[in-house]
Amino acid sequence: MDARLQRRVQRYGWDKAADFYEQYWASQLELAQNRMLAAAALSPGTRVLDVACGTGLVTFRAAAAVGPGGYVLATDISEAMVQQIGATAAARGLTHVTAERCEAEALRVDEAAFDAALCALGLMYVTDPDQALRHMHRALRAGGRVALAVWGARAQCGWAEIFPIVERRVASEVCPLFFQLGTGEALRYALTSAGFTNIDVERVSTTLDYDSAEAACGAAFAGGPVALAYSRFDPTTRDAAHAEYLDSIAIHRRGSGYAIPGEFVVASAVK
Repeated sequence: MDARLQRRVQRYGWDKAADFYEQYWASQLELAQNRMLAAAALSPGTRVLDVACGTGLVTFRAAAAVGPGGYVLATDISEAMVQQIGATAAARGLTHVTAERCEAEALRVDEAAFDAALCALGLMYVTDPDQALRHMHRALRAGGRVALAVWGARAQCGWAEIFPIVERRVASEVCPLFFQLGTGEALRYALTSAGFTNIDVERVSTTLDYDSAEAACGAAFAGGPVALAYSRFDPTTRDAAHAEYLDSIAIHRRGSGYAIPGEFVVASAVK
């Protein structure tokens, strides 16, 4: 598909999802973020680049780790998400946090300007992840560390039917290769191709817990990557899509809620 179209879909889709993202995903993604931040080993005074930062779930944890003597630049394709980070940073008095709208494939940063680069569950959405990794490599000083997390293999992610369910109702043009980086050794190969060394990769099993059908659907449709397509559904189409999605995760129902399996791939490497 056309890369410009895909980036436009991503931009406006995440703008739609911004108000729902933390409600449905903050606790679900914490395990991957914990592993990624541990691998990054941030210390006071560190300069950090947080790519595809979303609403700042990792940004502000990184800011706390590096302290006021450090610096965090958060970038995302979504203007709404970047504005949220800016407002939160200002409200908290975090003068060492900056947020900018920027595509991961075209980072506007100086060469060797950062000690660490992070990308938590954002690289799957990038039209050219190899280019994004090359930009992160360029942004790091020699010896700098990158830490990443992506969703794992499709077969290990019980919510994966959300994409074909939406595509059957409207051409969403989103995430055509969503699970590619989580398959086999693809992430390791991508890091190697971008010039990184000392690569460490681990697979982490997780469970996405939702206490109701409404919460499960809210996460899948309103708070995630299909939010733009979902916003175009009329009430009848929404009801049908919800029913089909709930049927696809019925095996994971636990009482009135759901415990949906998932998998993260977490990697770190050095320039």
